[in-house]
Amino acid sequence: MIRVAILGASGFVGAELLRLCAAHPELEPTALFGDSQAGAALEAVHPHLALAYPGLTVERYSIDRLDGIDLVFSALPHGKSQDIAGEILAAGIRWVDLGADFRLSSADDYARWYNEPHRAPDLLSRFVYGIPELHRAEIARSRAIAAAGCYPTSAILALRPLIDCLEPGSLVVDAASGVTGAGKGLKDETHFNTVDENFTAYGLLTHRHTAEMEMALGRPVLFTPHLAPMNRGILATCHGIAKGPCNPLEMLREAYAGEPFVHVSERPPSTKWTLGSNAVHLTARFDARTGRVLAIAALDNLVKGAAGQMIQCANLMLGVEETAGLPRIGVWP
Repeated sequence: MIRVAILGASGFVGAELLRLCAAHPELEPTALFGDSQAGAALEAVHPHLALAYPGLTVERYSIDRLDGIDLVFSALPHGKSQDIAGEILAAGIRWVDLGADFRLSSADDYARWYNEPHRAPDLLSRFVYGIPELHRAEIARSRAIAAAGCYPTSAILALRPLIDCLEPGSLVVDAASGVTGAGKGLKDETHFNTVDENFTAYGLLTHRHTAEMEMALGRPVLFTPHLAPMNRGILATCHGIAKGPCNPLEMLREAYAGEPFVHVSERPPSTKWTLGSNAVHLTARFDARTGRVLAIAALDNLVKGAAGQMIQCANLMLGVEETAGLPRIGVWP
């Protein structure tokens, strides 16, 4: 078995990592870190996992506790991974990081979008950006992965195969996320009374995930995120001006033929189709009337947008079957 440590085990993504690892034939979580609930039994933090992990306790992180660990998953708030990256990389342990700290290739871009200087710029080149459908070979050769964010994963997978038929400077992404995308911490904007029966845009013109989209697509993107009154899911509606008549649906089908977690269909996707799965559902159209291309993606922000993508990357790094432990079928109803 591959011994796994999880940083941020007490959060939503940590819980999802543990749920997926429980069905994985090779990954065995043995060290769980979460400073805010250090000392608590895992079943008290995540009661739904009690039968899978009897006796495990959440503890405070220490590099010494990584002795004997083969793989680290970290799901920490942005800025935290920079403080521990040096010691984890020096220990030679394979690492999949969900934080934003090492996703961008440029320290200047990080400072621009995160409003603070990068504290470990010399380590940026050690990480591979993690979207397996686009970077499979690089991920398999790497020992450190910066898993892509949830919003960028949806938009990039929808637009990347279409980019050559779209006019530069015309890309627009409007995407809505479930409230779990904001994390487990209490905030006024994610209280039940705020979210229930409400739909709101936020991060206008400055949302940090814009940088990932522009890095991966090589084009400027106008991105507007929205908070939807649901627990899970992302629906990204993407569009741009076409260079000429095209068949974007067929382009998506060709690009993702044989991909185990991508389903391309003429039918507009729904977030609930992806609930609990590592699947991405895509569709696209060319609108001759306006000369635009429309592409839509749906995924579960906690699975393909977070924990599932992390495990998919880890499987590639470890030489394990890429689909191991990852459901392709959503929960319905």
